[in-house]
Amino acid sequence: MQTNRYWIWLSQLNISPRARACVVQLFGDAETAFLSKPGSFSGRAGISAREAAQLELRDLTDVDRTLARCRAQDLTVLPITDPSYPDCLRQLFDPPAVLFVRGTLPPVDEIPVLAVIGTRRASPYGIKMGGELAARLTADGAVVLSLLTQGIDEAAAKGALLSHGPCIGVLGTSHEVCRLSLVREVAQTGAVISEYPPGRVSMRHFFRERNRIAAGLSDGVVVVEAPEKSGTRLFVTEAVEQGKDVFAVPGNADSENAAGPLLLIKEGAKLVTDAEDVLEEYRGRYPLFFSKKDPLPLQESRPVQRKQPAAPGKHAAPPPPAPPSGPVNLTDDQRRILNAIDAYSAHVDDITEQSGLPMARVLSQLTILEIRGLVRHEAGKRFARTEIHTK
Repeated sequence: MQTNRYWIWLSQLNISPRARACVVQLFGDAETAFLSKPGSFSGRAGISAREAAQLELRDLTDVDRTLARCRAQDLTVLPITDPSYPDCLRQLFDPPAVLFVRGTLPPVDEIPVLAVIGTRRASPYGIKMGGELAARLTADGAVVLSLLTQGIDEAAAKGALLSHGPCIGVLGTSHEVCRLSLVREVAQTGAVISEYPPGRVSMRHFFRERNRIAAGLSDGVVVVEAPEKSGTRLFVTEAVEQGKDVFAVPGNADSENAAGPLLLIKEGAKLVTDAEDVLEEYRGRYPLFFSKKDPLPLQESRPVQRKQPAAPGKHAAPPPPAPPSGPVNLTDDQRRILNAIDAYSAHVDDITEQSGLPMARVLSQLTILEIRGLVRHEAGKRFARTEIHTK
């Protein structure tokens, strides 16, 4: 913990990620830098005069308060010198000196990690594709990375969670700024990370800095929906500069949200319509990982593990036929899913078993039903109906 005080000192300073990386390169660790003789930071390549002055203050005033916040928020302080720090991030031009991690970071250097991203203003089609792709990627053993913003990114995280994770969320703020319940759920099966310590005031450039971390952790990025000019395009540019793969899901040619993916396809991104289109690119790169499992058939899901018998009466008989009132314009799959949720709530595995539908289809349809306000997502991968009757 004493060592962490110096890493938090370094992370709290109002200096660029590049300057922090230079400090680590020059001194080896934060404690050595802090205890160096006066004037040690001046005139160093990558460290401006203003940043050198910040470093020279060597102020530990708020460090203990930040450590207390880390404990209260259940955050792990992971410096770049820690053996569990991802090697893929160490390779960046300006790697984060410190990561603040909630949950358990998967072994990202050993398994495929795919960022599934897109616009906040996603269409029902985009939500369906983002959730379904993420669910299938996760079911086949890859790790899905999400920026945890509304729209496509949120759908991707939910799809990964419903397929039993793990998922990685990367924040462009400190942890306490992002209060979404989704963050807590991602941390339960995977990890949510930020390079900003608790208490750090957010700034616009943080989201650009976040992109380099998210791209650095990923083998490739899957763009589902995005306008031609958007934050998604900035992320893709960062990923391309890092040499990462780019995949794009096609949409309607006259749709604004399809303009981004279609342009990427013209520029050389691989057109994908299902998870196998993505995963086939990594079977040769991760032979030991993929040799442990067979790819899932595209229209089937893994067998659902049987649950313990439910309380008497809860699942003793199929749900009664629904009265002919309630929401209209439901597909047959959506009616079967809603009828599989009893008057209380149901686990996604039970919904899959009761409906008789493949897991991937259940996941995508649950996402659409949630958007329509017909179901709500509860803790523990459970869903409850907000509309009791279906038509």
